[in-house]
Amino acid sequence: MKTVVSVSLGSSSRDHTAEVEWLGQRLSISRRGTDGDFKRAVQVLQELDGRVDAIGLGGIDVYLYVGGKRYVIGDGLKLLQAVKQTPVVDGSGVKNTLERDAVRHLARAGLLTPSTRVLLVSSLDRFGMAEAMVEMGCDVTFGDLIFTLGVDYPIKTLAEVEELAEKYKSRMEKLPFTFFYPTGSQQDKAPTVNPAFARYYGEADVVAGDFHFVRKFMPEAMTGKTVLTQTTTAADVEMMRRRGVKTLITTTPVLGGRSFATNVIEAALVALSGHGRADVSPEEYQDLIRRLELRPTIQSLNP
Repeated sequence: MKTVVSVSLGSSSRDHTAEVEWLGQRLSISRRGTDGDFKRAVQVLQELDGRVDAIGLGGIDVYLYVGGKRYVIGDGLKLLQAVKQTPVVDGSGVKNTLERDAVRHLARAGLLTPSTRVLLVSSLDRFGMAEAMVEMGCDVTFGDLIFTLGVDYPIKTLAEVEELAEKYKSRMEKLPFTFFYPTGSQQDKAPTVNPAFARYYGEADVVAGDFHFVRKFMPEAMTGKTVLTQTTTAADVEMMRRRGVKTLITTTPVLGGRSFATNVIEAALVALSGHGRADVSPEEYQDLIRRLELRPTIQSLNP
């Protein structure tokens, strides 16, 4: 059996383990949260190095791919460099393949149309999804400044997103990981009510992006909305049901009762590839995704 572990800077309360059989191979897939403790994450990574088949990094990105350019998150790179033997990935390969495919699949199913109003809470870490939605003709609002920096300014074009990445390039390499992403106990806090931000949820038909960003400012009233995300626990699903979310779509498959993050799925694909290294090509990812028939999981919460 192959062993895949995601080491996350997120809350340990969201830990989960599942066993699956993919392409005739058994995989043990698990997530280990370190509650925002960076040193603990490094320690766990070093303990796992050489003892598992693939490692995913959760709660942080190493690389952001925006407009054909690659940007580095400094703290993410430090975690990656703590591992010397085992292939380690951050989910960016799957975001650029599986999530693009997910958007196109939803468009073919009629769940995304040129008239669909989408709030993508963070596009810098999901540029593949952003591009696919724009290609589909959706009316997309990119909330990077709103939900990351607290600046009430909606971005409406991919060109502006690319300009944002260039503008903050040097800061992304130096700022602590907590600046970019809710970690540790922050992931367990109830959503913050912010009327200025709530209106963007209210104007959207679909709210998309990383679940912790989606959840962070989610208003009580989400009646009739569709949420397109990943990494949802049973408690997350119940919370969205209570708030009136009509449809939950996860880009990653549900394994053992919950969906995992993109870094977990990417690590599993790396383990399946048998290369023993992390540099799996986009074409190889696409082939594995096709052979596994990975599709978005669609759940009707409030029919």
